[in-house]
Amino acid sequence: MAGSQVSASFSVVTGEVARDVIGADRKGCVDVVRSAYRMHDEGNTLNPPSVFLKYPDNPTRRIIALPAHLGPPQNISGIKWIASYPENSRSGIPRASAVLVLNECEHGRPFVCMESSVISAARTAASATLAAECLWLKKEKRVKALGFVGNGYIARTICEFLLGTGWHIEELHLYDTEPTAEVEFASWIRRYGEFPRIQFEKRPEDLLRQCELAVFATVASAPHVHDISLLGHNPIILHISLRDLAPDLILQAQNVVDDPIHALSANTSLHLTEQLMGDRGFVTCKLADMLGGKVKRDPSRPAIFSPFGMGILDVAVGKWVYDRAVAAGRSLKIDNFFLE
Repeated sequence: MAGSQVSASFSVVTGEVARDVIGADRKGCVDVVRSAYRMHDEGNTLNPPSVFLKYPDNPTRRIIALPAHLGPPQNISGIKWIASYPENSRSGIPRASAVLVLNECEHGRPFVCMESSVISAARTAASATLAAECLWLKKEKRVKALGFVGNGYIARTICEFLLGTGWHIEELHLYDTEPTAEVEFASWIRRYGEFPRIQFEKRPEDLLRQCELAVFATVASAPHVHDISLLGHNPIILHISLRDLAPDLILQAQNVVDDPIHALSANTSLHLTEQLMGDRGFVTCKLADMLGGKVKRDPSRPAIFSPFGMGILDVAVGKWVYDRAVAAGRSLKIDNFFLE
């Protein structure tokens, strides 16, 4: 685009299209997230703090704005606007709904609006998959016992990404405060093959004690797991929901984050630990340090990955989805969208 030749068109990419693009190449999606982390580590991104819109009369509800920019060669900016209404699940409506708007950077024009609950879940799952690969010390990606605390859409997407990138699960442990979510997860996962055992746990503590790899994907607003003896077998914990673990558990572990500025904010478990200790010395490294081979997993300690969820990942995955949607002729083009 240049001068007066700026396009007046605008595109829309639906959730169905995003789902199909991502489902066709989960490994490619993981590679996009890996590249975005490396760009961020090189200082080639902008990722301002997220903005939280909260409702005093209903504190469980929130809408978050995540602006971000990817530098050369992408030169793309964007913003995700994502609502989280946990009570929706009781009415059969997804908890999260979102849009992602991408802008080209020569003139600042937005060029696409994308349904983004799918993209948001995918970038979260790709990030979790990368962390699992970095922290896993065995040659084969075969997990004897994998557990999910919180059995909603994010948990399912993480499981899809693990299975879709070569992981094998021998035993699956499930816990959710809504028992129907456990049953639905179990019914859903059986589409991907036979599991020797799927077990429903009565408490998250029971699950964590048995699993070598555990995922927390809840809507918890404060720590509810406190017993440090649960970490005695040095598990890997993908702490996606960020607020489940008490500071005592954080202090026992090798802590890996996506970005320390973001991860230690908004009363996450890491933030509470920082407030308790007065410093950030308990944070071992960024995930990018492990991706680059600068830091290795310490097998003598449990490992906890705490990703705040960075807007750069939404922009990177969104642009990747958009390019493939356009190439497949599946984007909806709106001519003369802008008033000239």
